[in-house]
Amino acid sequence: MTEQANSRILIVDDEEAILETMTFTFEDDYEVLVADSADKALETLSSSGPVSVVISDQRMPGTTGVEFLSQVYERWPETTRIILTGFADMDATIKAINDGHVYAYVTKPWEPDDLKQVVRRAVDFHHLRVENERLLTDLGRAKVFLESVMDQLDTGALALDPAGVVQAANRAVLDYLGIADDPRGRPLKEVLTGESGNVIFEVTAQLEGESEYEEVKLTRGSSTLRLRVSQNHLRDADGAEIGTVILLREISHEPLRRQFEDAVQELANRSDGLRAHLEQSVKDLGGIAHEARTASVRSAGMAELAERAERTITAMQNWLDVDDTLAREDYPDAQLLLDRMRVALARWPLPEAVPAPVTELASRVEAYYESGENPRKRVL
Repeated sequence: MTEQANSRILIVDDEEAILETMTFTFEDDYEVLVADSADKALETLSSSGPVSVVISDQRMPGTTGVEFLSQVYERWPETTRIILTGFADMDATIKAINDGHVYAYVTKPWEPDDLKQVVRRAVDFHHLRVENERLLTDLGRAKVFLESVMDQLDTGALALDPAGVVQAANRAVLDYLGIADDPRGRPLKEVLTGESGNVIFEVTAQLEGESEYEEVKLTRGSSTLRLRVSQNHLRDADGAEIGTVILLREISHEPLRRQFEDAVQELANRSDGLRAHLEQSVKDLGGIAHEARTASVRSAGMAELAERAERTITAMQNWLDVDDTLAREDYPDAQLLLDRMRVALARWPLPEAVPAPVTELASRVEAYYESGENPRKRVL
C-alpha cells in the first residue's frame, strides 16, 4: 500500500522497556504513539486523531488487553487491533478474535520481522477498510443524487434487471400508476397490479423495438390520464444488455398543444388581414390556457402549455396595442412602443416566423423613434 509511511500506530504496554523496543522497531515506518495503560491509550485515541493500528499487551494492571480493545472496537471500529499475548491467555484472545474485536494476535516472545509483517498487513487492512467506507459513502451520495434527479423528471421511469425485477422507479411513475409501496426488489408482474398496472404490463410485453411506443388511457379518480409507453434496453460499456427501462410519458396535454401550435402557425403565415385573426386568437388561446390551467390532470405538460399560451397572448396583445396607439395618438412614447415590441418578440413562440404585418409594424415603430413622424395609420 502507498500510505504506510503516513500511518500512525499506538502501542499500549505497562512495561517501559517494551514500549521503547517497539518504538525502535517501528519508528522508521510509522508515526509511533505509546501509552503505558488502557486509560492513557483511550485518552490518546481521543485527542490524537485517527490511528491505523493499536497494539496492546493482554496483561496490564486494571484492564486486560482484550477488554481495552473491545472499547477501542466500540468507539473506533475502523482502527485495526492487534494483541500481544502468552499461551496462558489464548482462550480470551481467541474469543476476542471470534467476536471481531481483534484483527490478529502475536505470541510472546516474538520475532521483530514477523511482528513487522503482521503490523504491515494490519495497516493495509485499515487503509482498505477506510477506502471501502469512503467508496460506499460516495456511492450512497451518488445514488441519492441520481434518485433526486430522476424524481425531477416528468417522464416516469421503471428500471428492470435482466430477470425482470424492478431495481429503480422514479416519483413520476409511482404517481402515474398509483404505486404506494417501494417496488424495488419485486418482479414487474407483482408491481403492476390493478387495472392500470395490467394495462401497462400488457403493453410493455407487446413492445419489441426501441422505436416503438403505445399510447394508453388510464383512469385516475375522476380524470383520465394519457400516457405514451415505450421501453429501452440498458447496456454496459461493452454493449452487453444489463436490463430494461420502461418509460411513461404523460401526454394528456397534446391535443391542446396541437391546437395551440396550429393557431400560432396560422398567424405566422398570414400576410394581410392580421388584426381580426389576432383578436380572435387572443380569445382562442385564452381558452386553451384556461383549459390547461383547470384540467383535471395536473401535469408539467399542462402547466407549460398554459404558460406558453399566456406568453403568446401577451405578444399578440402588445402588437394590437402598439398598432392602436400609433393610429390614435400624434406623439406616443416612442421608447415605450419599442419596449412593448421587444417584449412581444421575446414572448412570441416562433421568433423566426413573425407575421409579415408585425415585421412592418416593427419597422414603423423604429422609423417613428428615429424621425418623430407618425402617419397615424394602422399596420395590422
